[in-house]
Amino acid sequence: MKATERNINTRHGRIRVSDTEGSGLPLLLLHGSSSSRKVFERQCRPRLLEKTRILALDLPGHGESDDAHDPEVAYTLPGLADTIEEVLEKIGIGSLAVFGWSLGGNVAIEMLARASFVEGLLIAGTPPVAPGLIGLLRGFHASFDLMLASKPQWSERDIERFEINCFGHSATPDIRNALARADGQFRSIFSHSLMRGDGYNQRRAVLDADVPVFIVHGAEDPFIRHNYLAGFENLAHQRPVVQIEGAGHAAFREKPEPFNAVLEQFVDTVLDNRRKLSPRAASFA
Repeated sequence: MKATERNINTRHGRIRVSDTEGSGLPLLLLHGSSSSRKVFERQCRPRLLEKTRILALDLPGHGESDDAHDPEVAYTLPGLADTIEEVLEKIGIGSLAVFGWSLGGNVAIEMLARASFVEGLLIAGTPPVAPGLIGLLRGFHASFDLMLASKPQWSERDIERFEINCFGHSATPDIRNALARADGQFRSIFSHSLMRGDGYNQRRAVLDADVPVFIVHGAEDPFIRHNYLAGFENLAHQRPVVQIEGAGHAAFREKPEPFNAVLEQFVDTVLDNRRKLSPRAASFA
Protein backbone atom coordinates (compact mmCIF):
# COMPACT_ATOMS: atom_id res chain seq x y z
CA MET A 1 0.00 0.00 0.00
CA LYS A 2 1.40 3.37 -1.01
CA ALA A 3 0.36 5.60 1.82
CA THR A 4 1.33 8.74 3.65
CA GLU A 5 2.59 7.92 7.14
CA ARG A 6 1.99 10.49 9.84
CA ASN A 7 1.78 10.98 13.59
CA ILE A 8 -1.33 12.71 14.92
CA ASN A 9 -1.08 14.26 18.36
CA THR A 10 -4.08 13.58 20.58
CA ARG A 11 -4.92 14.08 24.24
CA HIS A 12 -3.90 10.45 24.80
CA GLY A 13 -0.60 10.56 22.93
CA ARG A 14 0.66 10.32 19.35
CA ILE A 15 -1.26 8.04 17.00
CA ARG A 16 0.41 6.55 13.92
CA VAL A 17 -1.74 6.68 10.80
CA SER A 18 -1.37 5.31 7.26
CA ASP A 19 -3.46 7.22 4.70
CA THR A 20 -3.72 6.44 0.98
CA GLU A 21 -5.34 9.88 0.53
CA GLY A 22 -7.30 10.68 -2.62
CA SER A 23 -11.00 11.38 -3.18
CA GLY A 24 -12.46 7.90 -2.64
CA LEU A 25 -14.80 6.87 0.14
CA PRO A 26 -12.83 7.12 3.42
CA LEU A 27 -12.55 3.61 4.83
CA LEU A 28 -11.06 3.31 8.32
CA LEU A 29 -9.48 -0.02 9.32
CA LEU A 30 -9.28 -0.82 13.05
CA HIS A 31 -7.12 -3.72 14.26
CA GLY A 32 -7.63 -6.10 17.16
CA SER A 33 -6.03 -6.43 20.59
CA SER A 34 -2.21 -6.47 20.69
CA SER A 35 -2.00 -6.11 16.91
CA SER A 36 -1.30 -3.15 14.61
CA ARG A 37 -2.47 -1.45 11.43
CA LYS A 38 -0.09 -3.64 9.41
CA VAL A 39 -2.41 -6.66 9.67
CA PHE A 40 -4.49 -5.16 6.85
CA GLU A 41 -1.86 -5.38 4.12
CA ARG A 42 -3.91 -7.99 2.22
CA GLN A 43 -6.91 -5.64 1.94
CA CYS A 44 -5.06 -2.89 0.07
CA ARG A 45 -5.72 -4.21 -3.42
CA PRO A 46 -6.16 -2.16 -6.63
CA ARG A 47 -9.91 -2.75 -6.98
CA LEU A 48 -10.58 -1.46 -3.48
CA LEU A 49 -8.13 1.42 -3.79
CA GLU A 50 -9.98 2.62 -6.91
CA LYS A 51 -13.05 3.27 -4.75
CA THR A 52 -11.69 4.15 -1.32
CA ARG A 53 -9.30 6.26 0.64
CA ILE A 54 -7.95 3.75 3.13
CA LEU A 55 -6.89 4.89 6.58
CA ALA A 56 -5.37 2.51 9.09
CA LEU A 57 -4.09 3.49 12.51
CA ASP A 58 -2.36 1.93 15.49
CA LEU A 59 -4.58 2.16 18.55
CA PRO A 60 -3.04 3.70 21.69
CA GLY A 61 -0.57 1.26 23.26
CA HIS A 62 -0.06 -0.58 19.96
CA GLY A 63 2.32 -0.60 17.03
CA GLU A 64 3.97 2.77 16.43
CA SER A 65 1.48 4.75 18.52
CA ASP A 66 2.34 5.96 22.01
CA ASP A 67 1.31 4.19 25.17
CA ALA A 68 -1.49 6.28 26.66
CA HIS A 69 -0.70 9.07 29.11
CA ASP A 70 -3.79 8.10 31.14
CA PRO A 71 -4.41 4.41 30.41
CA GLU A 72 -7.40 4.07 32.76
CA VAL A 73 -9.26 6.53 30.51
CA ALA A 74 -7.68 5.99 27.10
CA TYR A 75 -7.89 2.18 27.07
CA THR A 76 -11.63 2.01 27.70
CA LEU A 77 -14.15 1.61 24.89
CA PRO A 78 -15.29 5.27 25.05
CA GLY A 79 -11.68 6.44 25.42
CA LEU A 80 -10.61 4.65 22.25
CA ALA A 81 -13.54 6.07 20.31
CA ASP A 82 -12.65 9.57 21.60
CA THR A 83 -9.07 9.19 20.36
CA ILE A 84 -10.11 7.97 16.91
CA GLU A 85 -12.63 10.77 16.51
CA GLU A 86 -9.92 13.28 17.45
CA VAL A 87 -7.61 11.78 14.81
CA LEU A 88 -10.32 11.96 12.14
CA GLU A 89 -11.11 15.57 13.00
CA LYS A 90 -7.45 16.59 12.71
CA ILE A 91 -7.10 14.81 9.36
CA GLY A 92 -10.29 16.45 8.14
CA ILE A 93 -12.49 13.38 7.61
CA GLY A 94 -16.16 14.33 7.74
CA SER A 95 -17.85 10.98 7.08
CA LEU A 96 -16.61 7.47 6.46
CA ALA A 97 -17.13 3.72 6.51
CA VAL A 98 -15.39 1.55 9.11
CA PHE A 99 -14.04 -2.01 9.07
CA GLY A 100 -13.18 -3.24 12.56
CA TRP A 101 -11.68 -6.60 13.38
CA SER A 102 -12.08 -8.29 16.77
CA LEU A 103 -11.55 -5.61 19.44
CA GLY A 104 -11.43 -3.07 16.61
CA GLY A 105 -14.96 -4.15 15.79
CA ASN A 106 -16.07 -3.27 19.32
CA VAL A 107 -14.56 0.20 18.92
CA ALA A 108 -16.20 0.56 15.51
CA ILE A 109 -19.63 -0.30 16.98
CA GLU A 110 -19.10 2.33 19.68
CA MET A 111 -18.35 4.87 16.94
CA LEU A 112 -21.46 3.83 15.02
CA ALA A 113 -23.66 4.28 18.08
CA ARG A 114 -22.39 7.74 18.96
CA ALA A 115 -21.41 9.30 15.63
CA SER A 116 -23.74 10.15 12.74
CA PHE A 117 -20.74 10.42 10.39
CA VAL A 118 -20.32 6.60 10.25
CA GLU A 119 -22.04 5.64 6.98
CA GLY A 120 -21.49 1.92 7.20
CA LEU A 121 -19.83 -0.70 9.35
CA LEU A 122 -18.18 -4.05 8.63
CA ILE A 123 -17.12 -6.09 11.64
CA ALA A 124 -15.16 -9.34 11.54
CA GLY A 125 -14.61 -11.69 14.48
CA THR A 126 -16.72 -9.40 16.68
CA PRO A 127 -19.99 -10.51 18.27
CA PRO A 128 -22.07 -7.41 19.11
CA VAL A 129 -22.81 -8.23 22.73
CA ALA A 130 -25.07 -6.75 25.37
CA PRO A 131 -23.36 -5.24 28.45
CA GLY A 132 -22.12 -7.45 31.26
CA LEU A 133 -20.82 -10.96 31.75
CA ILE A 134 -23.99 -12.69 30.54
CA GLY A 135 -23.93 -10.69 27.34
CA LEU A 136 -20.29 -11.63 26.74
CA LEU A 137 -20.94 -15.32 27.33
CA ARG A 138 -23.76 -15.30 24.79
CA GLY A 139 -21.38 -14.07 22.10
CA PHE A 140 -18.10 -15.76 23.08
CA HIS A 141 -16.89 -19.21 24.06
CA ALA A 142 -15.27 -18.93 27.49
CA SER A 143 -11.78 -20.44 27.33
CA PHE A 144 -8.22 -20.02 28.56
CA ASP A 145 -7.20 -18.76 25.13
CA LEU A 146 -9.86 -16.04 25.21
CA MET A 147 -8.65 -15.01 28.67
CA LEU A 148 -5.24 -14.20 27.17
CA ALA A 149 -6.88 -11.10 25.71
CA SER A 150 -7.24 -9.76 29.29
CA LYS A 151 -3.87 -10.88 30.69
CA PRO A 152 -1.55 -7.89 31.31
CA GLN A 153 1.76 -9.76 31.21
CA TRP A 154 2.48 -12.32 28.51
CA SER A 155 5.12 -15.03 28.49
CA GLU A 156 6.69 -16.18 25.22
CA ARG A 157 4.31 -19.12 25.28
CA ASP A 158 1.33 -16.76 25.71
CA ILE A 159 2.43 -14.76 22.67
CA GLU A 160 2.79 -17.91 20.57
CA ARG A 161 -0.60 -19.20 21.71
CA PHE A 162 -2.36 -15.91 21.01
CA GLU A 163 -0.72 -15.70 17.59
CA ILE A 164 -1.90 -19.18 16.56
CA ASN A 165 -5.44 -18.65 17.83
CA CYS A 166 -5.82 -15.24 16.19
CA PHE A 167 -3.89 -15.64 12.96
CA GLY A 168 -3.46 -19.35 12.31
CA HIS A 169 -0.51 -19.62 9.94
CA SER A 170 -0.94 -16.14 8.45
CA ALA A 171 1.28 -14.28 10.94
CA THR A 172 4.30 -12.31 9.73
CA PRO A 173 7.29 -10.84 11.62
CA ASP A 174 5.39 -7.52 11.79
CA ILE A 175 2.49 -9.24 13.53
CA ARG A 176 4.77 -11.06 15.98
CA ASN A 177 6.59 -7.81 16.78
CA ALA A 178 3.26 -6.08 17.41
CA LEU A 179 2.15 -8.81 19.82
CA ALA A 180 5.37 -8.44 21.82
CA ARG A 181 5.26 -4.63 21.76
CA ALA A 182 1.64 -4.07 22.87
CA ASP A 183 1.08 -2.35 26.21
CA GLY A 184 -0.14 -5.12 28.53
CA GLN A 185 -2.19 -2.62 30.55
CA PHE A 186 -4.38 -2.21 27.50
CA ARG A 187 -5.58 -5.82 27.57
CA SER A 188 -6.55 -5.72 31.22
CA ILE A 189 -8.20 -2.28 31.19
CA PHE A 190 -10.12 -2.81 27.95
CA SER A 191 -11.44 -6.21 29.04
CA HIS A 192 -12.79 -4.71 32.25
CA SER A 193 -14.29 -1.83 30.28
CA LEU A 194 -16.13 -4.24 27.99
CA MET A 195 -17.33 -6.36 30.92
CA ARG A 196 -18.59 -3.28 32.79
CA GLY A 197 -20.59 -2.30 29.75
CA ASP A 198 -18.85 1.06 29.25
CA GLY A 199 -20.21 3.00 26.31
CA TYR A 200 -23.23 1.97 24.27
CA ASN A 201 -25.04 -1.37 24.24
CA GLN A 202 -23.30 -3.00 21.29
CA ARG A 203 -26.08 -5.44 20.53
CA ARG A 204 -28.68 -2.71 20.37
CA ALA A 205 -26.39 -0.40 18.37
CA VAL A 206 -26.14 -2.99 15.60
CA LEU A 207 -29.80 -4.01 15.67
CA ASP A 208 -30.95 -0.37 15.59
CA ALA A 209 -28.44 0.86 12.98
CA ASP A 210 -29.89 2.74 10.00
CA VAL A 211 -26.75 2.23 7.89
CA PRO A 212 -25.33 -0.98 6.37
CA VAL A 213 -23.75 -3.33 8.91
CA PHE A 214 -21.93 -6.36 7.46
CA ILE A 215 -21.00 -9.09 9.97
CA VAL A 216 -18.26 -11.50 8.87
CA HIS A 217 -16.75 -14.46 10.69
CA GLY A 218 -14.49 -17.39 9.96
CA ALA A 219 -16.14 -20.80 10.09
CA GLU A 220 -13.33 -22.02 12.35
CA ASP A 221 -13.12 -19.00 14.66
CA PRO A 222 -12.33 -20.49 18.11
CA PHE A 223 -13.65 -17.53 20.09
CA ILE A 224 -17.16 -16.67 18.87
CA ARG A 225 -20.54 -18.40 18.96
CA HIS A 226 -21.64 -18.68 15.34
CA ASN A 227 -25.31 -19.26 16.16
CA TYR A 228 -25.33 -15.97 18.07
CA LEU A 229 -24.09 -14.07 15.03
CA ALA A 230 -26.61 -15.73 12.72
CA GLY A 231 -29.42 -14.08 14.66
CA PHE A 232 -28.34 -10.63 13.46
CA GLU A 233 -28.97 -11.24 9.77
CA ASN A 234 -31.57 -8.97 8.20
CA LEU A 235 -31.02 -8.44 4.49
CA ALA A 236 -33.89 -5.99 4.22
CA HIS A 237 -31.94 -3.70 6.57
CA GLN A 238 -28.62 -4.26 4.76
CA ARG A 239 -27.31 -6.45 7.57
CA PRO A 240 -25.91 -9.68 6.08
CA VAL A 241 -24.02 -12.24 8.14
CA VAL A 242 -21.27 -13.89 6.08
CA GLN A 243 -19.29 -16.98 7.04
CA ILE A 244 -15.86 -17.46 5.43
CA GLU A 245 -15.11 -21.16 5.05
CA GLY A 246 -11.68 -22.45 6.03
CA ALA A 247 -10.88 -19.34 8.08
CA GLY A 248 -10.47 -18.71 11.78
CA HIS A 249 -10.47 -15.48 13.78
CA ALA A 250 -8.57 -13.42 11.18
CA ALA A 251 -10.57 -14.37 8.09
CA PHE A 252 -9.39 -11.21 6.30
CA ARG A 253 -5.81 -12.53 6.42
CA GLU A 254 -6.36 -16.28 6.19
CA LYS A 255 -8.78 -16.11 3.26
CA PRO A 256 -8.24 -12.67 1.74
CA GLU A 257 -9.91 -13.32 -1.63
CA PRO A 258 -13.40 -14.25 -0.38
CA PHE A 259 -13.12 -11.73 2.43
CA ASN A 260 -12.11 -8.90 0.08
CA ALA A 261 -15.07 -9.73 -2.15
CA VAL A 262 -17.35 -9.13 0.85
CA LEU A 263 -15.45 -5.96 1.76
CA GLU A 264 -15.86 -4.63 -1.78
CA GLN A 265 -19.57 -5.46 -1.70
CA PHE A 266 -19.79 -3.51 1.56
CA VAL A 267 -18.05 -0.50 0.02
CA ASP A 268 -20.35 -0.65 -3.02
CA THR A 269 -23.38 -0.72 -0.72
CA VAL A 270 -22.22 2.38 1.16
CA LEU A 271 -21.48 4.18 -2.11
CA ASP A 272 -24.89 3.24 -3.52
CA ASN A 273 -26.56 4.67 -0.42
CA ARG A 274 -24.56 7.87 -0.88
CA ARG A 275 -25.73 8.22 -4.46
CA LYS A 276 -29.35 7.74 -3.45
CA LEU A 277 -29.05 10.47 -0.84
CA SER A 278 -27.04 12.83 -3.05
CA PRO A 279 -27.19 11.86 -6.75
CA ARG A 280 -25.02 14.81 -7.78
CA ALA A 281 -22.21 14.04 -5.35
CA ALA A 282 -18.95 13.83 -7.27
CA SER A 283 -16.42 13.48 -4.50
CA PHE A 284 -16.14 11.89 -1.07
CA ALA A 285 -13.84 14.28 0.77
